[in-house]
Amino acid sequence: MSRFRDATAGMTLSQHFAEARRRFLICLAITTVLAIVSFVIYPSLLKLLQHPYCQVDPKHCNFLVTNPLDGLTLRVKISLFGGLLFGAPFWLWHVWRFVTPGLKARERRYALPFVLGSLLFFFGGVVVAYLVFKKTIQFLVAIGGSSLTSYYNPNQYLTLFLLMMLLFGLTFEFPVVLVALELARVVSPAQLLRSWRYSVIAIVVFSGVITPSSDPFSMFALMVPLVVFYFTAIGLGKLLHR
Repeated sequence: MSRFRDATAGMTLSQHFAEARRRFLICLAITTVLAIVSFVIYPSLLKLLQHPYCQVDPKHCNFLVTNPLDGLTLRVKISLFGGLLFGAPFWLWHVWRFVTPGLKARERRYALPFVLGSLLFFFGGVVVAYLVFKKTIQFLVAIGGSSLTSYYNPNQYLTLFLLMMLLFGLTFEFPVVLVALELARVVSPAQLLRSWRYSVIAIVVFSGVITPSSDPFSMFALMVPLVVFYFTAIGLGKLLHR
């Protein structure tokens, strides 16, 4: 590892770009392979994504396809999402391997926990979005009235569902970013604690704006963890600064 650090420390700018390009191509190849695997296991993935809808309305949870290309578009969309989702650990690992040699010894010590934490929170956000989507569908079905029978277009349904999982996953990186800013001394735990009221209001507004379904259950499922993450990041920042 020390030889690796020494070698990368002496790299020219063009060599750094070449190294970044090499790692990018490796991650792209892995993502492509995983997307192909997702394409093969598409029926299982579709059933998994359809499950919240079938929980709400078991008798009418078949998708309505009106375009001959909808089936192909849906399969490609799910395959790409599967490749990106399952490939996330590899992307973070290569980012860590690329950045670590340029960090100081103290900063390098936190690199691996940050990568693991990023993965944990990202997939945690995806799981929360998946679990709450049943309530989202219930709300959207009920808000239209009992005289409507829902037959969703699969591409529109999956676009909403996948977008929610992606947004929840990215938003759940909030505590990782806050702790990183505290370690970099951009903000201090004391500053964050002093402005907690404004931060909570900002989180509430942010949760209402960013939730694509605009239903109260999704907003609440996003807002509450972010508030908890905010105060947890303050406590963790205090511990790390001791």
